[in-house]
Amino acid sequence: MLKFKVFKNKNAKGWITFIHGAGGSSSIWHKQIKTFSKQYSLLLIDLRGHGESNSVKTKLKKYNFQLLSNDILEVLDKLKVEKSHFVGISLGTILIRDLAERFPKRIESMILAGAVMKINFRGQLLIRLGNTFKTFIPYLLLYRLFAHVIMPKKKHRTSRNLFINEAKKLYQKEFIRWFSLTSKINPILRLFRLQPTNIPTIYIMGEEDYMFLPSIKNLVQQHTNVGLEIIPKAGHVVNVDAPSLFNAKVLAFLNNLNNKT
Repeated sequence: MLKFKVFKNKNAKGWITFIHGAGGSSSIWHKQIKTFSKQYSLLLIDLRGHGESNSVKTKLKKYNFQLLSNDILEVLDKLKVEKSHFVGISLGTILIRDLAERFPKRIESMILAGAVMKINFRGQLLIRLGNTFKTFIPYLLLYRLFAHVIMPKKKHRTSRNLFINEAKKLYQKEFIRWFSLTSKINPILRLFRLQPTNIPTIYIMGEEDYMFLPSIKNLVQQHTNVGLEIIPKAGHVVNVDAPSLFNAKVLAFLNNLNNKT
């Protein structure tokens, strides 16, 4: 089972489950814990091979999205969390969206930050490059390249370095397992774009998230039941680049939901 951290609030309005992206860990949410634990019980999960879950052994050569989202569900079941709000970043948003497709009753709402819903031309080139060299080049060199392309500016240095430092805890085989997801990513993202859910959803994107923001803007125009908040001067890892504003946007969204019930 995955490793996780729980911050329980006896007077909680509900649960919030945080899902990090590829190469990260639950540590990326450290600037959210104090704010959200005042009103909610928090569940922070380390995905397979990441953070404290890097001790979870597997004989699998490849992963798929259902396997990884089932891991999350297993933790919820262990803790007897029937329903939770979900906050995800980057690839974590894909796992949350997969859960929403298959287990919608377990999800109170979705807060999808730095969301990945379409891979642009630059992203496709990165994937091809990674698939060509993933077995020859040390994974950390590839990951550094990806991190600099996705988070290119000086002001993104904190979030970029955070992910690179967390990625150092991976192993070459684990990186290859995660990179195998790229062969399955386009069909599942196409499904998500074509098939909206009825779950309350908001996208929170950095203004400088050049790789993924344009596709989210298009998606929000097509799916009228979702919201979009764009945070100025922030990049892909928006919760690290602008934590105070990110926290305020999430709480406003959750408070609005609570007022409707």
